[in-house]
Amino acid sequence: MPVRQAETENVVALAPGATGGRGVDAPSASREGAERPLAQGHVGFIGLGRMGSAMAANLAASGLGVVAYVRRAQQVEELAALGLPATTRIDDVLGCEVIITMLPDDDAVAEVVLGRSDARADGLVQRMAPSAIHISMSTISPALATRLAGEQARRGQGYVAAPVFGNPDAAKARQLYIIAAGAAADLDRCEAIFAALGQKVFRVGDDPATANLIKLAGNAMSAVTLEILGEVLALARKSGCDPQQLLAIFTGTMFDGRIHKIYGGKIAAQQYGLGGFVFPLALKDVRLALDAAERAGVPMPAVSVVRDRLITGIARGYSQRDWTALGKLAEEEAGLVA
Repeated sequence: MPVRQAETENVVALAPGATGGRGVDAPSASREGAERPLAQGHVGFIGLGRMGSAMAANLAASGLGVVAYVRRAQQVEELAALGLPATTRIDDVLGCEVIITMLPDDDAVAEVVLGRSDARADGLVQRMAPSAIHISMSTISPALATRLAGEQARRGQGYVAAPVFGNPDAAKARQLYIIAAGAAADLDRCEAIFAALGQKVFRVGDDPATANLIKLAGNAMSAVTLEILGEVLALARKSGCDPQQLLAIFTGTMFDGRIHKIYGGKIAAQQYGLGGFVFPLALKDVRLALDAAERAGVPMPAVSVVRDRLITGIARGYSQRDWTALGKLAEEEAGLVA
């Protein structure tokens, strides 16, 4: 549903120089950021992969002014076909009142937001204006979320962690689930943006790390679920039981969740395609979940098994396959694949 104009103004209606509750004269704010006028109603977007492109296109279709930053000039034409104005100049994004990052991992996010000292390149924190908000929708570690939130708060900038559950198809259909955490005033300003992207928003408090921990926990559960689905359906196939029928029984009784139906259906049909949530990305998230668990003193033996299975898949050349190929590994271990 299109975002109403009033909603858009609630999200990004601060006049240039307004603080939204944070002081403009924060001592650590950069001179460039402090003097930069903010473009009302504009959202900068960094990270235009399959997920990011679909999300940015939905924002533009909802009436928000989107400025998409890409590194390669050829991407400008590709995004234009989606109705997205794109730029290869990071300065064009810095004037937006809200900047969204949708990047693959901690290193990419840290480089964009904090900059690179070895290359003497500033990041968003050094160049964003006070009162601007950074929405991090990437799946990153809670530790990095805490660090980013602290750095941006010191400069009077807003930081909202808003990782999502859902794949590129869900992103296109605006069916994402958004887990949001940050200052209440910042979350309020982001409501119209979230409404343009997802079907439901879960506000989980003012600590951004909480949102990222929930996202990692969810991905860890999903990975373990895919592993057991692969094992059970391999058992069915090797025992002469129709895996499609077995899955229909499961999803029609006690296991009727989306992951059982969608991903279980792909495993039962042996549709282990390329792309999607590929093994290296799944492994990254599982490792982050295990790291968070170790810091908290919480053993997660089932997740540790899936970590090793993902490493096995990568070693067998499945780096470009969707994580449903955990089912393919189960078949191979059962002797069902030559």
